[in-house]
Amino acid sequence: MNEIINNRKKKVYEIISIVKLTSLLFCGIIIFNRFSRVVSYGYIDANDYLSMIPLGMSILVLALIYLVWVFFWTRKVKFSGIKWLQVIEDFIFILLFTVLIILSRAYISQYKLLFLFIIITATIQSKMRYGIIVAVISSSIVLTIDLIYAKGKIINNCFENDLILCGIFILTAWLLGYYVKIENEYIDKLSNLANIDGLTEVYNHRFFQDALKSILEKAKESKSSVSLILLDIDYFKHYNDLNGHQKGDDVLRQIGYILNNNVRKGDIVARYGGEEFVIILSNTDEKTSITVAERIRAEVENWEFEGEKNQPNGKITISVGVSTFPSKAKNEVELINSADDALYRAKFFNKNRVETYHSVLEELKKDIEEEHIDLITSIKTLISIINNKDRYTYGHIERVVMFAKLLANKLELTDEEKKTLKYGAYLHDIGKISIAEEILNKKMTLTNEEWEILKHHPANGANLINSVESLKEVIPLILYHHERYDGKGYPSQLKKEEIPYLSRVLTVVDSFDAMTSNRPYGHRKNYEEALLEIRRCSGTQFDPDIAEKFIEVVEENKDKFDNLVSFNEK
Repeated sequence: MNEIINNRKKKVYEIISIVKLTSLLFCGIIIFNRFSRVVSYGYIDANDYLSMIPLGMSILVLALIYLVWVFFWTRKVKFSGIKWLQVIEDFIFILLFTVLIILSRAYISQYKLLFLFIIITATIQSKMRYGIIVAVISSSIVLTIDLIYAKGKIINNCFENDLILCGIFILTAWLLGYYVKIENEYIDKLSNLANIDGLTEVYNHRFFQDALKSILEKAKESKSSVSLILLDIDYFKHYNDLNGHQKGDDVLRQIGYILNNNVRKGDIVARYGGEEFVIILSNTDEKTSITVAERIRAEVENWEFEGEKNQPNGKITISVGVSTFPSKAKNEVELINSADDALYRAKFFNKNRVETYHSVLEELKKDIEEEHIDLITSIKTLISIINNKDRYTYGHIERVVMFAKLLANKLELTDEEKKTLKYGAYLHDIGKISIAEEILNKKMTLTNEEWEILKHHPANGANLINSVESLKEVIPLILYHHERYDGKGYPSQLKKEEIPYLSRVLTVVDSFDAMTSNRPYGHRKNYEEALLEIRRCSGTQFDPDIAEKFIEVVEENKDKFDNLVSFNEK
């Protein structure tokens, strides 16, 4: 829709350009009539050639005026005073027309109609009010010329004709301005139909994407912060199943109303998809955005929704994720992904809460030697590239980190082991940087050749961080997280205790998330089906003791895993 509107503006600017060019051509005719003298004998003397010099200079000046206009309007150069530029431009044209009318017999000049050109263009560019102002100024000039240059003469006919002409000036500005107003209102309605979600009356997903890109570009120029709030209605499927989709739609409408009434004018509220909403807060830091998010969360919790007493927690609630540009993300993709990660953690940890994005890499910076600190930036860049190539990998990494933390507590690992496991969970798929996007996102079964390429990613990842002494303990987790307990894994076919203990731990949580997530290939399982698979493969693919502990972790946190699969689908 924005492209259509921009194309329309371009066409309008082209029309205005033609109108002003036409007015300049008329000005050239007037100048020619004023400064050229053709003698009755059919030739032009030397003095006539000299008289052509002002003509050429005048035409050159007019051409320069036109070129300046084209530069600033048709090319839409960013200029903070563009309105004032138009006023100055219109003043120059009015002054030029006035001078030329005076030079062409003043009050009896037939070129007073020139003012119609500037009235038409001014009205189209700046609407009715400005057009009428220009029309009144033009009318005043015409009548003043009559009074000054026809003083003492019988001018009733000229004055009466010019009164009619002034009426035409004002009527033209009013009618054209009214038409422009109606057309703009019509375009606004069309824009709303294209950009507004019909159910919730907030912006739709497409408008959000365009707006976020534009807002971030401005933020980069002004070096300001932009925060993104991503929220999801808790147990919404449960509500729909009990109350029907019409009642569910009512909840969505009310959520949209609450959001619109808890943000500033100029903030963007959009429906992200299904029961998810998103808010763009310009010029807003993380602390302020968290305050806004918490206020919205509390407002929803305190709102009285019909049928909410049958919800698992007795209320309609929302989970909220917050991320901020540029402190937590460098572009729109990272900003959306990081807010999505924060939302996922809010959903996972009991729901009805606000979570802000927190990167494992920031923790890693504290533990790495100073000479290798630049590697963290490189690793973050690599992971961003992988995320762009393979959307599954991004969410997968963040979830594996969370699951690993839960299992680490259950296994009573030391603090150092927990830290190593966490870093390994975060970096275990970094070797996918060298895998082609076509293979990562292939929906059909991989060929033997493609599978062999994919199996190289553990070794590739280990090689990437091999030179960093601080990450030496993490390398085995990256290299061996696809080994199997029965020795049929890759890349080294290690078995049982030959596989490092933390690698065996990572294998379980990595496989669990792979089974319960949407992937380009294969069918996802719900968490109960995944647990059955882990129990079935205990002793073959997985260390039986670790597998049993992880099953206990999932069962002990059943409420956290309850909506896991449905949330992963989005």
